[in-house]
This record gives sequence, structure tokens and C-alpha cells, in this order.
Amino acid sequence: MTTLNQLQLVVFEENDIPGLIALSDSVGWDYDEFEIRTLMMSGKIFGHKNAEGKTVSSAAIITYDSNVASIGMVIVHEKYRGLGLGKLTTQKCIESVSEYKAIMLVATKEGEPLYKKMGFTTVDYVHKYLTDQYIGAHNSASNEYTIEDYNESDFTEIIRLDAAAFGDKRSNFLRHRIKQSKHCIVMRDPQANIIGFGLSILGPINLILGPIVAPDSKTASLIINILAKEHNGKLRIDVPSGHTECIKWLEQCGFTEANTPPVMILHGEKMPTRNNTLFAIAAQVFG
Repeated sequence: MTTLNQLQLVVFEENDIPGLIALSDSVGWDYDEFEIRTLMMSGKIFGHKNAEGKTVSSAAIITYDSNVASIGMVIVHEKYRGLGLGKLTTQKCIESVSEYKAIMLVATKEGEPLYKKMGFTTVDYVHKYLTDQYIGAHNSASNEYTIEDYNESDFTEIIRLDAAAFGDKRSNFLRHRIKQSKHCIVMRDPQANIIGFGLSILGPINLILGPIVAPDSKTASLIINILAKEHNGKLRIDVPSGHTECIKWLEQCGFTEANTPPVMILHGEKMPTRNNTLFAIAAQVFG
């Protein structure tokens, strides 16, 4: 029987990516090389290796510019459960950042009791929506706004919009996420000001839509439609609570709610201050 003494807690590096992909596969998750690289460039991934060097646990922490960090990718291989590896890796993530940073995570049903014991409290929920095939939207045209492909000159304005929507600046993360994206678009008003943006990320199973930032649900639906309509296959979008109109529209387009995991926070009593313009998160690991 394996004991903790036979395992080594490490910070994973680039050459560990294949082992992390295999660990993700072992629990039915779909982290690929590109997603893990973005995680590594935006934060750190801790975890355990056994005596043979096999990766048997993981937890990632992404640090944003000022007051917020996010934990995700908390995985323990089935054969190594019961040793407290999930708690140890999560604690390592917590200890790696300032005690003054609010740490967010989106909990699985299995992980929620552990996080409660560690001091995390539930402050919100995320609605995970999936579809095997996007049906398409009826309100897909707008004479008021124009949608353009992202240009590097748009980056500063995207950072500003995202910071107000998310609750912290995420310049390093967004720089890498945009590079990873299949498509990144911006929406401009008649005065050519950027008022919203959206990314799509092509994963092994789903085209992931997010982040989506927009001033209202109609504008969000226009951005989502552009990103989704040319994809022939499965899509996923994770919508923060409070966007009832957008969720209704997604359901009309063929999306079905898979689950509603809780958003939990440590070192804080509520969500970071947001302006209600975040219509889809980047991914659960990024908060």
C-alpha cells in the first residue's frame, strides 16, 4: 500500500505536461497541452509523483494582477485517494500566494466538503451549459454595433473591460489566453469604442466559449453567435449566475444545463466587485 513517504510534492514543469494530461484523462477531464501551458504561464501547478515518477495528483493556482487568485485542476488519481493528496496540493496553492489575496475556486461535488473544511465559503454559482450542436440564433445581426477580429492594439481596452467584469486585472493570463484562442473578437459601438469581447478555445472535446464580456445580454448573444455558428461539434459555456435572459437564449440555441457548481472563496466574504458584464467565464479553473 502506498504511503505519503513514497510520494514527492513538486512544482510541475513543461516536461511534466504528458503526465498531467494522463492524470486528467484518468478522471474523465479534458485538459490538453495548450490548456496546461496556459496554466503554467499564468500561475503554478503543484502535485505529487510516485516513486516511478508517475503524476498522481495536481492542483493549479493562477494569480491575477492585484487581489484575486484562482485554484483549479484539483485531481487525485483513483489509486491514490484516501491519502489527503487533494488537501495537500490545495494547501500548497494557498500557501504560494499572499494571505491578502482572495482565492476563488469552482468546486466539484466531490471536492466541496474538503474546501469547506479548509475555510472556503460559497459565494455564487456557475451554470455549465453544453450542446452537441449549436442550432443558431435569430438575433444574429446588428446595425448598431460592428464586430471585428482582435488586433494587438485592442489589448489595453480588453484588459480594462475584463477587469471591471471579473473583479481584477488579468493582463498576463489574457495575453496567453488570446494566443491560445481559436477566435478572439471585439465589438465596437458607432463611435468605434470597444464595448465587449469574446474568445473561443478549441479543446479535445468542446469548443469553449469564454470569457464573454458585454454591456447587456443581447450584445453577449451577438458575440456568442459569431464564435459558435461556424463550429460543427460540441460546445461549452459557463455562465455566472444572474444572467437569466442570456441563459434562456442559450437554451433556445440548443444548450442544456449540465450542472451548477458553487463558486467558493477563501480570504474573502463575497465575490470580487463586478459590474455584471461577465456573461461567460474563461473556464472553471480560471475562476
